[in-house]
Amino acid sequence: MWLKRLRQIRFYRTLRFRLASIFILQLALVLVLVGFVGTKILRSILDNQSEQIVREQLAALKPWIHFNENGEPYWFVDHTDPEEEAEISGLEAVYVIADEQGNIRLDSADPALDYLSDRQNILSNIRKIREYGEPVVQVFTGKDRIQYQTVANLWTDTDHHRTWYVAEGRSLAEDKKILRRFEYEFLIFLPIALIACAAVSWYSAGRALTALQSVQRAAEKITGSNLGLQIPQRGANDELDRLIGSFNEMSGRLKSSFEQIRQFSTDVSHELRTPLTAIQGQLEVALFTTNRPDQLREAIENALQDVERLTSLVRALLLLSQSETGQIPMHKGEIDLNELVSDFVDQFQIPAEANHLQLIHVSHEPVVCEIDRTQIERVITNLLSNALKYTPAGGWVRTSVHRDGRTACLVVEDSGVGIPRDHLPHIFDRFYRVPDPNPEKGLGLGLSFVAAIVKAHGGQIQVFSEIGQGTKFEVSLPVGTVRETVETSTLNG
Repeated sequence: MWLKRLRQIRFYRTLRFRLASIFILQLALVLVLVGFVGTKILRSILDNQSEQIVREQLAALKPWIHFNENGEPYWFVDHTDPEEEAEISGLEAVYVIADEQGNIRLDSADPALDYLSDRQNILSNIRKIREYGEPVVQVFTGKDRIQYQTVANLWTDTDHHRTWYVAEGRSLAEDKKILRRFEYEFLIFLPIALIACAAVSWYSAGRALTALQSVQRAAEKITGSNLGLQIPQRGANDELDRLIGSFNEMSGRLKSSFEQIRQFSTDVSHELRTPLTAIQGQLEVALFTTNRPDQLREAIENALQDVERLTSLVRALLLLSQSETGQIPMHKGEIDLNELVSDFVDQFQIPAEANHLQLIHVSHEPVVCEIDRTQIERVITNLLSNALKYTPAGGWVRTSVHRDGRTACLVVEDSGVGIPRDHLPHIFDRFYRVPDPNPEKGLGLGLSFVAAIVKAHGGQIQVFSEIGQGTKFEVSLPVGTVRETVETSTLNG
C-alpha cells in the first residue's frame, strides 16, 4: 500500500530522483562489498600474523627449557633479571609441555586453558604431527570465552633420548578487538559516506539535467509562430549536447515542414481560385447576358474547360499527396527500361515532328529493373513533355538508357532554352515554376511528382542546365531481381 502511495508522489517520479537513487544504491552496494571484502582481508591478515607470532614464540621457547638429570623439563630463567623475566612472561601465558603419553609436565596453570592440557587433545595432536610431519596449529575458545591460537610440535631430548610434546600459544582477544573496531568504524563511515554522496549526486544530477530542462522549456514555448526555436549548446560535446543538437534539427525540420504546408495551402488556394473565378464569371455572363442557345453553349463549353483544368489540378494534388504519404500501391516487376523508353519515344514522334524537333533514342543493351511500370511511365512522359515544350523549333531531344554497375541510368536531354542556375535547387518543389512567357505553362507539380516516384523506387534524380544550352535530367534506379511475380510496396515521400 505504501509503495503505491510512494509512486504517486511527483518527487519520487522525477528523473533527478531516479538518477540520484540509482547512484546511491550502486554506491551502497559497492561500499557494503568493500566492507565485506575488507573484513575478510583484515581477518585473514590477523590470522596469518597470529600464526606467525605463535610459531616464533614456539621457537623462542626452546632456549628457555632445559632438562634435569632425570630428563624432566624445567625453566632455565634468572628471575632476578628483569629482562629475562619480561621475555618469558609472554611465553608462559599460554603453553604446555607433556610426555608422549600425554602426561603434563609444565603448563600455564590457567583454569581457562583446560583444553590446552587435555590429554586426549594432546595425544590427537601427537598422532597428527607424526602423520603429517609438521606442527599442528589450533584455535580454541577457553572457559573465559576468549579465543586462543596455539602451535604444537615434538621436541627430542637427545641427552635422555626422550620425546616431548610442546605447545605454545597466544590470546586472540586483541585481534578480535581490532576486527570489531574496524567493523564499528566502517558502520559509522557507511551512512556518513552515503549521506554525503547523496547530496553530491543530487546536486550533480540537477546540474546534468539542466540541459534537459532547457529542452523542456523550449518545447513548451514552441508555437506555430516560432517552430524554428533553437537551444544553445553547452559546448561539452556529450550526450546532452547531442540531444540538444537533435532537438534543434527536429525544430528546423518542423519549421521547414510547416512552411511547406503553409506555402502548399497558399499555392493550392491560388491555383484553385483562378479556374473557379473563371467558371463563376462565365456562368454569370451566360445567365444574365446570353439570349441565344449558341452563346449559352459556348459559355458552358468554356466553363467545362475550366472544370476540366480544375479536375486535373485536383487529381494531380491527390496523386502528389498520396505519393508523399505512401498511399499509392506499387506493383513491381522485371521491366526492360531501355525498351520502355524506346516505346514512348516512338509515341512522342508525332508531337515532336509537329514542333519541328528531332527526337532521338540512343539504344543500348537491355537494362532490366525491378520497377512499377505505370509509375515509371509517368516519369518518362513528364520528362519528354517538358523537353518538347521548352525546346524551340529546329532543336533536338535525346534519350538514353544504360547500366552503371548496380544502377540503371535514364537520361533525357534537350537543346532547349535551359533553366537559370538560381532556379535549379527549387525545380522539384511543388508549384514551383520558372518564369516563362509561355501561356501554356503547367501547374508546377509534374517534376515534384517525378521526384517522389524516383525516390519511392530508391533512386535519385538530378538536373543540369545552362541558359541557351539546354537541360539534362538524369534518373538513377537500382537494378534488382524480382523475388515475387507481383510485389506491393508504397511510395515514401
